[in-house]
Amino acid sequence: MAEPAYDPELAAVLPALAGHVPVGMTAEQLERYRSLRFPSVEEQIGDRPVTWTDHTIPGHGGAEIVVSVIAREDHHGGGPGIYHVHGGGMVMADRFASVRPLIEWAMKYDAVAVTVEFRRAPEHPHPVPVEDCYAGLEWMAAHADELGFDPERLVVFGGSGGGGLAAGVTLMARDRSGPALSGQLLQCPMIDDRNETVSAREYDSVGVWDRTSNLTAWTMVLGERRGTPDVSPYAAPARATDLGGLPPTFIDVGAVEVFRDEAVAYASAIWAAGGEAELHVWGGAFHGFHDLAPESAVARSCLAARESWLERLLARGE
Repeated sequence: MAEPAYDPELAAVLPALAGHVPVGMTAEQLERYRSLRFPSVEEQIGDRPVTWTDHTIPGHGGAEIVVSVIAREDHHGGGPGIYHVHGGGMVMADRFASVRPLIEWAMKYDAVAVTVEFRRAPEHPHPVPVEDCYAGLEWMAAHADELGFDPERLVVFGGSGGGGLAAGVTLMARDRSGPALSGQLLQCPMIDDRNETVSAREYDSVGVWDRTSNLTAWTMVLGERRGTPDVSPYAAPARATDLGGLPPTFIDVGAVEVFRDEAVAYASAIWAAGGEAELHVWGGAFHGFHDLAPESAVARSCLAARESWLERLLARGE
């Protein structure tokens, strides 16, 4: 296989990531990757006047799960709400992984953000992760007045495995006449368990999240159902046959990663259903580049595009 055509700035970062990102991940290696340290919420907040509070709520089947509310110390109410689902392939990381954007949006928009500690596979396979996430969304929407955000400007946000769960939750909200969503923001989403696209086959043993890691994670989520016709679109949103009636959608993805083709297909299916989607495919970019190499030129462009979309979306409801 030819060496992937990475952006030069991003290619220079990859050697330092070796052993710290899931490449060739097997089930036996999961605990090692789970043990890798992420910056704490306190480290991500730094000296900014932002607070976070935990709430224990009922998850799927009545089991207790935790959500954390992030808001400015001087929060006045009436701003947008951001519901966050963390990444990690649905099998690793926690609700505070990569909440830096939530902190920034709290500061910039006086947003209230909720991030959910869903139960992960393989200990809790489908439907537990996505149902936990939906329970958290319902809780957030039901407490809009108490939390102090405008329920007309509630956006679901997730990346990677969290992007897949965010897309699944958005489908659930539509199908169950649940919380009204003003948008869904999906970064390099993990949405197709079949792994049959060109990009899903092309990138193995390279990059940040490869074909082997993807197959391992999907097997943990779905077990023997992975790749069969017996998979719910709430688990793997690429399985959805009807993407009508969804809120405005932002999707981005690296051009040199497993999720490229499924992300493009999902945006195309939204357009085909008459929906609104903005799609960005970032040339030379591996999975998660915007978090792992935020100072690179391509990551700065990616984050600026994300911010532009969100700013335009939120302006609609003002």
